[in-house]
Amino acid sequence: MGILFHYRVAKRIGFARLKVFMREIVEKLMKIEAELLRRRERDFLAAYNTGEKKHEKQLAFHKCKKRNRWVFGGNRSGKTECGAVEAVYMARGVHPYRENRKDVCGWVVSLSAQVQRDVAQKKILHYLRRDWIEDIVMLSGRKDAPEHGIIDFIRVKNVLGGTSVIGFKSCDQGREKFQGTSLDFVWFDEEPSEDIYMECRMRVIDRRGDIFGTMTPLKGLTFVYNEVYLNRRADPEIWYEFMEWSDNPYLDTEEIRALESSMDERTLQSRKFGRFVSAGAGLVYPEFDEGVHVIEPFSVPKEWQDNISIDPGLNNPLSAHWYAVDFDDNVYVIAEHYEAGRDVDYHAEEIKRICERLAWHRDGQGRICALIDSAAKQRTLGSVKSVVELFYERGILVNPNVEKDLFSGIARVKSYLNRTNGLPNLYIFKNCVHLISELKGYYWGSGDTPRKTDDHSLDEMRYYLMTRPKKKPTAEQKAPIQREKERLIRKLKRGRAEL
Repeated sequence: MGILFHYRVAKRIGFARLKVFMREIVEKLMKIEAELLRRRERDFLAAYNTGEKKHEKQLAFHKCKKRNRWVFGGNRSGKTECGAVEAVYMARGVHPYRENRKDVCGWVVSLSAQVQRDVAQKKILHYLRRDWIEDIVMLSGRKDAPEHGIIDFIRVKNVLGGTSVIGFKSCDQGREKFQGTSLDFVWFDEEPSEDIYMECRMRVIDRRGDIFGTMTPLKGLTFVYNEVYLNRRADPEIWYEFMEWSDNPYLDTEEIRALESSMDERTLQSRKFGRFVSAGAGLVYPEFDEGVHVIEPFSVPKEWQDNISIDPGLNNPLSAHWYAVDFDDNVYVIAEHYEAGRDVDYHAEEIKRICERLAWHRDGQGRICALIDSAAKQRTLGSVKSVVELFYERGILVNPNVEKDLFSGIARVKSYLNRTNGLPNLYIFKNCVHLISELKGYYWGSGDTPRKTDDHSLDEMRYYLMTRPKKKPTAEQKAPIQREKERLIRKLKRGRAEL
């Protein structure tokens, strides 16, 4: 067919003209191919996290289905990048891990208009191809060069047939500028004020939209620390991740060393690791790492059951935890009871209920044994009996002879958390939420003592660990091959326990 076509054309226009004709076709094809290549090269969204190097924590952020997600990251850890990509994914209707919508409306919130232009806006424009943009409305500057001005909003072509809007806001505008609109998402690039955060949460309710934030925690223990990191309200929709320099596969190691050498320890905690730092002093237990010490619950062998420890509180919360120990001397915190405003009758019944669920061991007379703060021996004005006596009458034999020295107890807890000599010796089931929260938020106060707030679980964990014999020789005294062997055996035993 092709030869016949060429023959007929040649007869009509001659072979010389055919040659020119074919050259023009080839040139047009080359131009089309060059344009497609140019578009592919500038499609940074398609190239995001697709090379040999992948930022795993960025991918974890995008894959998470929860509606209130935060990345606490050091400078240049890759946190802003994933925030911008998430916003463009949603606006374009091309999110690879979520159900997409058309006509999406979202806000990008920066600290100021200048920061918006230099950071979040710049990142959005980087991932938003020009042919995807239907219109740009500027607050200042020219729409044909939006990167040099301040954008009000961008109309984005959504692949599902609609038009999405990405609006830009700055915290210095005040809370009133954040009222009235129903939104599908709000992206906070750096930490907003609490009133703006709450106003934005109201904006996403109608559409069951998403809040996501990317920030370096430089302001200390703010509302984000309480509401998101500690998750005081136990909101099941909250998720967070820490990003540090080593998580970013595109950062040069020499550049990391240069940055590290220019910062003191407190600055490094926030700018390298993205950690919250108290305005006063640091964490009591910086060794605690949720990714290491917090584990999924599994069925614990009866032979591992060890003891229960209680910090009594009738007006304050009563905290109780159940402790198990494996054959390698590793401690597991496997259950929790934590409640305020209840009497001994209530607490005794709850402790018995949890013991029944765990098939917890009892003494020869069928009683439950536990440790308790020695203060429980005292009789109050409101009762002729002590808390120890009240528990005893209800079938819970509590032992108040515990070691209460604060600093010795802290040192003992640290020795169980410490990972410098190998694996830790303390693991906490993820359902022990109050203990985990207290470990995360336990800071040194004035006078070189910890702040006496939210430490009921930590107190009784100290009592328990201080009653245990000193640990076996540390991994420092063992050869690397022996430590690896023990790690594999421990993993095997835990796997058997789950079956």
